[in-house]
Amino acid sequence: MPTTEKVRHLSAAELLDIVVDEGSFISWDTPAQEPALSDDYARDLAKARERSGTDESVITGAGLIRGRRVAVIVSEFSFLAGSIGHAAAERIVAAVERATAEGLPLLAGPASGGTRMQEGTLAFLSMVKITGAVRAHRQAGLPYLVYLRHPTTGGVMASWGSLGHINVAEPGALLGFLGPRVYEALHGEAFPDNVQVAENLFNKGLIDGVVEPDHLADLVGRALDILTPRPDQSSQPADQPAAPATLAVRPAPVDAWTSIEISRRPRRPDLRQLLKYGATDALPLNGTGQGEKDPGLLLALARFGSQSCIVLGHARPLRKDAAGMGPGSLREARRGMKLAEELRLPLLTVIDTAGAALSQEAEEGGLAGEIARSLHELIGLESPSVSVLLGQGAGGGALALLPADRTIAAQHSWLSPLPPEGASAIVHRTTAFAPAMAQAQGVNVASLYAHGLVDHIVDERDDASLEPREFCGRMASAIEYELGSVAGIPVPELVAARAGKYRTLGSF
Repeated sequence: MPTTEKVRHLSAAELLDIVVDEGSFISWDTPAQEPALSDDYARDLAKARERSGTDESVITGAGLIRGRRVAVIVSEFSFLAGSIGHAAAERIVAAVERATAEGLPLLAGPASGGTRMQEGTLAFLSMVKITGAVRAHRQAGLPYLVYLRHPTTGGVMASWGSLGHINVAEPGALLGFLGPRVYEALHGEAFPDNVQVAENLFNKGLIDGVVEPDHLADLVGRALDILTPRPDQSSQPADQPAAPATLAVRPAPVDAWTSIEISRRPRRPDLRQLLKYGATDALPLNGTGQGEKDPGLLLALARFGSQSCIVLGHARPLRKDAAGMGPGSLREARRGMKLAEELRLPLLTVIDTAGAALSQEAEEGGLAGEIARSLHELIGLESPSVSVLLGQGAGGGALALLPADRTIAAQHSWLSPLPPEGASAIVHRTTAFAPAMAQAQGVNVASLYAHGLVDHIVDERDDASLEPREFCGRMASAIEYELGSVAGIPVPELVAARAGKYRTLGSF
């Protein structure tokens, strides 16, 4: 039922108490250096200090979160609506730069109406230098995590509030560029309801999750377990996993059409099950961060055994009438590619699609161009990469996630320019020759392995749908091994070898 009860939002100090391990927070703040002040502004600042109990609108420092040292920047909204003036901006920049110099991940918890009106354009311009500091932090390969609090609007939302590798928000938080009070004053009417709320931003693919403050520490801990090694392991590279038994597996002794039929069985394990049964941990991300959320693709941070990676792959439709993978999926995929490069993690792509979307929306959304851009990014990806042929592999939607340093294939996976029925219709004007076309086109693992595309085969013990947990376990072991096999190779060597592999593939 509707309620008029107001939700009380946490102060900066209260959020720190919840998120940071008890007794571990150490402030980095030095006395605020204010610009020249008018008498009125000086009185406003004095009242803000008295009301909030802080000397500025942000608190910075470092502490332990689930045992990991993390730099923290948290807004205090009760100090002039968390607005950012010269002193607050300098404090933020100093904290980001210190985190970068000390090699620390950074958690930002903004709650702000934007830049401080009393300081005008110079305060507005400070968003640029904050963004520059965040960019340098990310370029150093250090995680930047953002927890958007109520409310976050204006220049803060349009700069350091939207730049996280992971962006999540507190439930019900007002989040947006334009403050609703400003909109109403300018337009004489209220801004539409339920647009600038955290849950709507999640549904639109703008943020990765909506998280209660009490659960934030667990989320940060899980993310950092995947993104960075534990401090006591930071000087030691992950051990190369032991060679799995699947290295001895060879293609299944069946024809291509038999494999295709097996790959289409409804109970065949998909990427969701691979993450559930095979990954040590997986943390799903959401959307492109640019207002698109296509159910055709799944993006996640994951760990397979000792090997962390960024995962992006086809999400097998849960309904027969679901649309195929659209262009938004590949824009989300390119977000994952950029994450892998910035965070210096291997990229794992998982291919399992009956084909990309065939629709007006897909065409007008630029599907062909998105496939091209995905291929362009993957062939030159400045990060180790492994691709997995998990099941169906039809058309450009499959090809868009294929290029990698190493390719693993389930025994009954396949890769084809079109579904075999489509190829048969083109050549024979009927789908009746689909089995023969599949064999002639060399779509199955036996052919792909013989031509050097597939490096590692995972056995299905006849049919993975009959033993999903066991199959996912074997696939996970193969993934861990292959991620480890490319992890220590210098990236320029990987990029050159990858390009060379596809340059010579299929040569006679």
